[in-house]
Amino acid sequence: MPSFRFELRCETQGAVRIAGVDEVGRGPLAGPVVAAVAVIDRGRATRKLLGLIDDSKKLDHAQREEAYEAMIASGAVQFAVAEASVEEIDTINILQATFLAMRRAVQALTEPPCMVLVDGNRVPPQLGCPAETIIGGDAHSYSIAAASILAKVTRDRQMAALATAFPGYGWETNRGYGSAAHLEALKLLGPTPHHRRSFAPVRELV
Repeated sequence: MPSFRFELRCETQGAVRIAGVDEVGRGPLAGPVVAAVAVIDRGRATRKLLGLIDDSKKLDHAQREEAYEAMIASGAVQFAVAEASVEEIDTINILQATFLAMRRAVQALTEPPCMVLVDGNRVPPQLGCPAETIIGGDAHSYSIAAASILAKVTRDRQMAALATAFPGYGWETNRGYGSAAHLEALKLLGPTPHHRRSFAPVRELV
């Protein structure tokens, strides 16, 4: 389970409002990249709520949905979710688009954080506040884990909605990743406006 160890360490350095940031959707062939930021009020977060929060990759669909709804209902988690579009991914590349989504999420918070804990090994440039990277952070920090769930549920719901508008690609299950069924559908149906044309399997069909 995650902990508040990194948040507590930042507090000893004088930070009083610590946010976790994570993203989802760097690898898919279709759909936006989505980032989320979360600030957990430890005084209001119950043990039950914290028991639901974990690295989103370790949770199944139902567990992520439960944790997502619980965080929103609790009032103990302040958060923001943002994205970078397919067009932006194709224009500035996926890494820079990921940084863009993270910046947008942090800037969308109603109150700026004193410190941001970023999952990964690179701090997005021009984030606007001090930041520290944590490799595998969604398994070690409650704030990052919360952000990972918020981003994952948001993007999964978006892809399920797009699957209704663009049937045949299996986005309701593969979420835009390059599964065998998705690649076969690309060959048969061609790319949609939501496919990333800068990604090789799509680029070869354009």
